[in-house]
Amino acid sequence: MQRGKPVHPGASRSTAVPAAPAARLEPGVPREPAVQRDPVVQREPGVQRDPAIDLVRFICLLLVVAAHCMMVSPVLHRDGKVTTENTLMEQSWFTPVVWVLMIVPLFFVLGGVTGLQSWRRLQARGGTGFDFAQLRLLRLVRPAMALLAIMWAGLWLALLSGVDPQVIQLMTTGAAMPLWFLAAYLTAQLSIPLMARLHQRAPLPTLGVLVALIITVDSLRGALPVLAFVNMVFVWCAVQQLGFLMADGFFEHRSRTWLVGAIIVSNVLLGLVTGVAVYPGNMVVNINPPNLCLLLLAISQTATLQLLGKGIRWIASVRWVQASIAVAGRRSMTVYLWHLPLLVGMSGLLLLTDFPKPADGTAEWWWARIPVFFAVVALLLPVVLLLGRLEDRPTAASHARGPSRTAVVTAAVVVFVPVADAAFNGLTLALLGGGAACFALAVLLLGRVPTPVLPPPGPDGAQTRGGKRSTLPAPGLRANLES
Repeated sequence: MQRGKPVHPGASRSTAVPAAPAARLEPGVPREPAVQRDPVVQREPGVQRDPAIDLVRFICLLLVVAAHCMMVSPVLHRDGKVTTENTLMEQSWFTPVVWVLMIVPLFFVLGGVTGLQSWRRLQARGGTGFDFAQLRLLRLVRPAMALLAIMWAGLWLALLSGVDPQVIQLMTTGAAMPLWFLAAYLTAQLSIPLMARLHQRAPLPTLGVLVALIITVDSLRGALPVLAFVNMVFVWCAVQQLGFLMADGFFEHRSRTWLVGAIIVSNVLLGLVTGVAVYPGNMVVNINPPNLCLLLLAISQTATLQLLGKGIRWIASVRWVQASIAVAGRRSMTVYLWHLPLLVGMSGLLLLTDFPKPADGTAEWWWARIPVFFAVVALLLPVVLLLGRLEDRPTAASHARGPSRTAVVTAAVVVFVPVADAAFNGLTLALLGGGAACFALAVLLLGRVPTPVLPPPGPDGAQTRGGKRSTLPAPGLRANLES
């Protein structure tokens, strides 16, 4: 990009497209009046994703699976009682290390990058915020619906076969831990149309207001603990805004000195607020409900990602790496939702066998984490093959009609009711079944993505309807929502 040329604040190098050559007019032919278009709407819908984003998302997913393999450790006592121990949390060295390994904020930053790009592509084709909400809900709710239904059926069969109810409850609680992330991520994603509009008008003031709201809630959570859960909206939306800034090239145009300074300052502030006991030093404790510490981590991680961007893109350009992240990227939600239930189920079944079980925290136990990790990956492969298609965006016959706005809003409420219940009261086997039913109802309300009959393509080759670009692919096509 040449210096000195003005660039729209929402544009980045990856989204710049050359201007079309001016049409030559014949004498006597009247010139058509110029049409003013919003800069966002003019964005090229076919923009390619940054391969670094997909590679980092893939690495983060592997780290989550590996970390949970070091956390889940059920123990069968002589009296038949089963308890679970979080071995990793009991290690003194884990608290400083988790500042580096706590990559949940980075997930939301990456979700902000891809979510804003997806929203702008949909908006450029005439889509609305309700269209975006429908697609996001379907992509996230359908895989979760299958998880809840299968878990509920499997645990009920175990209960009827004589497994102790205490063990059932332990497996229910442990295996459903990923659902809090689903609730938080879905909340942030559904806010994208609104937050993108605010970002377009005033990007930094919008982020500043969110930071002020986070600090206000954190200040009042001691007097009113339930208020802390409000930060599940403010914190993750603020972190998502960092992704918006990254997508628009804000961090790309900062100097290396500025980025290094951002990393140092955010970590110094994090050390100060945890050192004086304003917040716990363990980032796992800070994550649910989230607080200002997660935003400070996100700033450091975003600046680090920008610094390492060139090296990450070089790695992502390797052919076999591209193939791996392409497959994993299309099935990332299935992997995330299922890895912990499979790990808990496998660990529980091993308790019933004579398979050697080293004591927690011993050298043998740590070495055993390696085969445990690969065993979970092996169990994930058939699950991804069988259920991964639930992440695909569904299409419908040409006569189908999309859901009404009321249906989309109702589906969102139906999804959040069991999730909120689980967050406040804990997950039970009954709530597991109720959640599966609510998620199924939401899928029915949302319906399938309509594919209307389109008129012939316009002069630019794009299919139009009522003067607008089509918001959906041609019949029979499937597209991943994040692509």
